[in-house]
Amino acid sequence: MAWRSFVAMGDSFTEGMCDEYPDGSYRGWADLVATRLAIDSGPDFGYANLAIRGRLLDQVLAEQLEPTLAMRPDLVSFAAGGNDILRPRVDPQSLLDKIDVAIGRIRATGADVIMFRFADIAVHVPGGQRMIGGRAAALNDGTREIAERHGAHLIDLFADHAYLHRSLWSDDRLHLSESGHRRVAGHVLNALGVGVEEEWMLVPPTPQPTPWRLALSADLRWAREHLAPWVGRHLRGRSAGDLVTAKRPALAPIKD
Repeated sequence: MAWRSFVAMGDSFTEGMCDEYPDGSYRGWADLVATRLAIDSGPDFGYANLAIRGRLLDQVLAEQLEPTLAMRPDLVSFAAGGNDILRPRVDPQSLLDKIDVAIGRIRATGADVIMFRFADIAVHVPGGQRMIGGRAAALNDGTREIAERHGAHLIDLFADHAYLHRSLWSDDRLHLSESGHRRVAGHVLNALGVGVEEEWMLVPPTPQPTPWRLALSADLRWAREHLAPWVGRHLRGRSAGDLVTAKRPALAPIKD
């Protein structure tokens, strides 16, 4: 099937953070998918990316759902809730109830939908399993049920053990690297039955265990350079996306 239009909804995962174009703007898996789909659809293919880093689920729904519905795309990707589960006081079931309604509305327009079980970031964050593992598992399991109920394409990144490799993650351990985004794009295109660059799906070699002293030093550096600023922003009620707008707010052709 040649989709004529694609709208990507979500947060930093879909905005493409840490996968940079030469000019410093972000590319990410959604841009890669759109570029490939445009090859089959032709020059009139339209792509919009409404995702903004730091957005919570309620913000994604309030800011992005109605514009997406108004554009009436053939294909929509939805990935949100990841920022919510980083917070200790959140009810995963309440997130899932809202996502279920949103996916139902999108599918009612006739659009195909892409959803995600998120890769396991907890294994790369000190104390991550204890802090967020349960909430993340609940969100992932509920997302599977929603995708099955509405006939959405489910991209199961959690089941892809390649994401246990640090090379697929950026230095902040929360966002994907260039290789990580390419692999997501490969999974999405494979799920859609579209050809994909084989190198995007190459599994990196298993890393050697890091000596504990080096691992501790890396953890301390990560906490100083990435965790502390993140905590500071949230204590002030700020977000990395406060001054950011969607990079592709309306359907437009892919330019070379």
